[in-house]
Amino acid sequence: MAQKVSSERIERDDGYLYYLGKDGYVWKTPMKMNTRGRKAKVGSEKISREDGFLYYIDGNGYVVRTKMNRGGRARGSGAKRKAASSRKPARKAMKSKKAKSSAKKRRR
Repeated sequence: MAQKVSSERIERDDGYLYYLGKDGYVWKTPMKMNTRGRKAKVGSEKISREDGFLYYIDGNGYVVRTKMNRGGRARGSGAKRKAASSRKPARKAMKSKKAKSSAKKRRR
């Protein structure tokens, strides 16, 4: 669940990408389809960042933060890996050349 960090609501325009800059202010930058737009500072509220959190602008226009997931998937006891390695190898779909030639001899 995300925590609301700012009290200032940001109104969005079409064709812009909104993000929290390194300086702590909200910025907007034009997307590729918007050729006439310019980068500009949008909010007047400065937000201090903490390590381990992801900051973004939510659907309502407020800056929120959520804890970052780090470390990838959880490691198990290895039971899954053991079960997979104990399987029989796949059978070959094609018979060997000797088997084919002996089958032809039997037909004659």
